[in-house]
Amino acid sequence: MTALDAANADQATYWNGEAGRRWTDLQESQDRMFAPITAALFEAAAPKAGERVIDVGCGAGETTLRAAALTGDALGVDVSERLLARARDRGRGAAARFALADATAYDFSGEAADLMISRFGVMFFAEPAKSFANLRRGLKPGARLVFVCWRAPDLNPVLLLPYAAAMPHLPPQPAPPPDAPGPFAFADEIRVRGILEAAGFVGVSFDARDFQLDVADGEGLAGALEKTLAIGPTSRALADQPEDVIANVRAAIGEALAKFVEGVEVRLGGAIWIVRATA
Repeated sequence: MTALDAANADQATYWNGEAGRRWTDLQESQDRMFAPITAALFEAAAPKAGERVIDVGCGAGETTLRAAALTGDALGVDVSERLLARARDRGRGAAARFALADATAYDFSGEAADLMISRFGVMFFAEPAKSFANLRRGLKPGARLVFVCWRAPDLNPVLLLPYAAAMPHLPPQPAPPPDAPGPFAFADEIRVRGILEAAGFVGVSFDARDFQLDVADGEGLAGALEKTLAIGPTSRALADQPEDVIANVRAAIGEALAKFVEGVEVRLGGAIWIVRATA
């Protein structure tokens, strides 16, 4: 890794471990599930031919490659070696570059980008104001920042319904600190506005959007169950649990998901912010 802030070492370890493998294995499925959110991100960001783009927390490259196709120059940055290997394989011959690095510490000074985007990649910084201050160094004055992040947990059964079903069958789970890095770290718009303004961004705005997302990817209840067990909050909670506990959790989540089956789809609500700001 070319750059890593020590405060983000735990995240780098997590995304280079089993989580990175599972997200890579499910890359195509996750990109299909998030397709309407990706479309909303690009509608808001409006990348133009000739612009330079930075994609933060690019993962397996879906958004970087789309940006590169539209503009001719996009840089994707992520801490996961496995996910970036997939991104590079997918991007052969494309106008996309990838950097294995922590965006808090990476040297963006030579980029002078017109646009910075992220699809769920900015909520995992230990010191987000520091991270965004470094990200701003990669942008021209007046450049656009557009990213999507999850809103409050209770608005997001796509992430929390399986977790809630699992909890009665698991040992008590410690509650993370309110501002801890994680999927919902940017749910509070007042906090996010303060972070961005402290980092040198202006004109911060929030657009609340709601989606129904097919967690089954067209594979019915069985597909939805396997995917929700593999990634997300539930998979973290199941780490190192014995087989009998996992079996009980599997049955409980299957029962919860069964209420949302519509043919080969299992649709759950997802609530996001589209956040815009100017460097």
